[in-house]
Amino acid sequence: MAARLAGGEWLLRIDDLDTPRNRAGAEEEIVADLRWLGLPWDGPLWRQSARRGVYATVLSALRRAGWLYPCRCSRRMLADISAPHGAPPVYPGHCRGLGLGWAAEGNRLPSWRWRLPAGPILWQERFGPPGLLDGPSQVGDVVLRRADGFLAYHLATAVDELSLGISEVVRGEDLFWATGPQVALMGLLGGEPPGYGHVPLWRDAQGQRLSKREGAEGLAGMRQRGLDAAAVIGELAASAGLVRAGSRLSAAELLQELNPGLFAERLRAAAADGQS
Repeated sequence: MAARLAGGEWLLRIDDLDTPRNRAGAEEEIVADLRWLGLPWDGPLWRQSARRGVYATVLSALRRAGWLYPCRCSRRMLADISAPHGAPPVYPGHCRGLGLGWAAEGNRLPSWRWRLPAGPILWQERFGPPGLLDGPSQVGDVVLRRADGFLAYHLATAVDELSLGISEVVRGEDLFWATGPQVALMGLLGGEPPGYGHVPLWRDAQGQRLSKREGAEGLAGMRQRGLDAAAVIGELAASAGLVRAGSRLSAAELLQELNPGLFAERLRAAAADGQS
């Protein structure tokens, strides 16, 4: 909706770099659900798995420039790192100054960590106050290539936002903390980060976040309850305060009812309610 209201393009990207975690048929389900809801995207479908060469080129350049260092910390070594207030744990820098080698040791390669510069990380938030995280204490040296060889989410996302010309990202509030390393990495690559809008997640009557891991019904469950696309769009839009409860309308009809100012106002209110 944000892209359409701004007269921009909405791109569909499949984040499928973590091959062991890719579920068979998941991409087909996403595409089918979007079409059923009447949410067409612009241009081709982008798959991160088809862009590994682009990410690897950037990663190699960062390593040659001295921004990366090998890390041999195991998951067990890092398991006791705690983080306050639901924030992700911050790497304490065990391997930062050790000068470890890049080759395999004991049939295990190191992960590649980015030596994050000290200082604040600031970005534009559309539905709330500006985003601000302290690099050393709230972000730390994130992994850009895992020990198993898989490229990390932060690297791929930062490269995609810059190379695809993304100007605005609207996503769930659970990804707020991921914005810090991505914005900082875009700055290192010489690019301007997009604006961000982090919106509240959909929750059940007890306030628990809906997720497949916790057995939330998802779109398939809503269909099984007899809801058609118009009812689903209405229920989702009403949860964000965009329409009255019980509304039935298509995505195109919802777009006609909104304007950029109203859309931003309602989502700011929803974000404020989620934080209270």
